[in-house]
Amino acid sequence: MSSSETEPPAKPAGALPVVAPQLRALRRRASLTLEAAARDAGLSPAHLSRLETGQRQPSLPMLLSLARTYGTTVSELLGETAADRDAVVRAADMESTAAGGWTYWQAGAAGRGMQALRVQVPHGSQGDIVRVHPGEEWLYVLKGRLRLRLGDTLHRLGPGDSAHFDSLTPHRIAAQDPDGVELLFVHTLLQSPTAALCLGPTHGDVS
Repeated sequence: MSSSETEPPAKPAGALPVVAPQLRALRRRASLTLEAAARDAGLSPAHLSRLETGQRQPSLPMLLSLARTYGTTVSELLGETAADRDAVVRAADMESTAAGGWTYWQAGAAGRGMQALRVQVPHGSQGDIVRVHPGEEWLYVLKGRLRLRLGDTLHRLGPGDSAHFDSLTPHRIAAQDPDGVELLFVHTLLQSPTAALCLGPTHGDVS
């Protein structure tokens, strides 16, 4: 069993109740069975069923994976609706959301081919999770120092550094400093029968 299926406790405090019915509705809209959606998202059918019934709270990587599988955004998974598709997102309109230890803010409008987020990654959070999925990712370090492993290569990034990579390359993200790291993060949204986000622990540190 992967770490993505064991991390979140059952019915945690502060769970997002709207996510469960929204996940089910979006899966049905995409005409996917529970088994097919779980396979595409890198989850077990049993775990996806628990997410859809509200017995588990999804982490941010799970939300990203399911958003790609259903061809939508994390905002829609959370039941958030944009009043319009204005090109400008005001700072006062950005509300934070916590998932899997990370905190993120939507930095772009819904309904686009890319999703933009501002992400706060605490030290020690999800640093053992390997991600692999179709598409591209771009990130820019705002504060703190980041350890980014792409395949077998470790990169250390500081404020002002950025990375742009094919997300089929296995990648791991971890904050290097105790105060964590803050990023701007952009990824493509793809709906594909082969789309998957492989989440699981790897032995050893990112460093």
